[in-house]
Amino acid sequence: MMAGSASEYIQHHLQNLTYGKLPAGYERADGTVLQEAQWTMAHSAAEASDMGFMALHVDSLGWSVALGVIFLFVFRLAAKRATSGQPGGLQNFVEVMVEFVDNSVKETFHGKNKVIAPLSLTIFCWVFLMNLMDLVPVDFLPQLFHLMGLEYMKVVPTTDVNITLGMSLSVFFLVIFYSVKVKGVGGFLGELTLHPFSSDNLILKILLIPVNLLLEGVSLLAKPISLALRLFGNLYAGELIFILIALLPLWAQWTLSVPWAIFHILIITLQAFIFMMLTIVYLSMAHEDSH
Repeated sequence: MMAGSASEYIQHHLQNLTYGKLPAGYERADGTVLQEAQWTMAHSAAEASDMGFMALHVDSLGWSVALGVIFLFVFRLAAKRATSGQPGGLQNFVEVMVEFVDNSVKETFHGKNKVIAPLSLTIFCWVFLMNLMDLVPVDFLPQLFHLMGLEYMKVVPTTDVNITLGMSLSVFFLVIFYSVKVKGVGGFLGELTLHPFSSDNLILKILLIPVNLLLEGVSLLAKPISLALRLFGNLYAGELIFILIALLPLWAQWTLSVPWAIFHILIITLQAFIFMMLTIVYLSMAHEDSH
């Protein structure tokens, strides 16, 4: 599985396991020509690219779902074993996490919505677990899956912009939903067209609508994009540094990887916290009735 040059090694580790459709007549990496269009796993980065927009990153999706299931299993297990007597280690851990997120919501969210606290807890724990995969040695799981016949395997879902953008778009749709629910269609459109510039003069107010719509529209659309790219950029950079360290001699790997891993624990926790807090802030803004 390991490529010859450093450049090939890096590119190999940054390539997702991709499933998509190749057109009829396509010449594959092994030289075979497809007689008809076929859904298949990509055998090279070029094939993955040629599969287009509808291609699926199987590794990113698989690890995301698996880590989400682990989160649900652990917290459900803690809930079933919860006792009012002397709690165990798992119950203590879960209670600390729930209390931490609950306090964050109470301090930041100023509306009334029973969904926000569970959503925030899910986001923080899920993103943290996905980020945590960055601490697994870069060659361990890819080598293991290579023995199972899978050529590519990226195990950190948050280094895939499709995953981070998918989560941020989910938050964005919730912001739009609650903005319309709380403020009404008219109130939401009023926020987009009558702020930040307004006037008592009707003609001037109408003339300012396009300017306000442009400014508020850009601000609104920037929220999910910045939310996704901030998480993706930090984790992608962290993964790339681990890959570069893996290219060094063994003695140098231990010298550099251990301090970087310890520092990276702060990064993965901080990025999960930032994603959660910005979600709470955006949803709090959506619940603020302008009337």
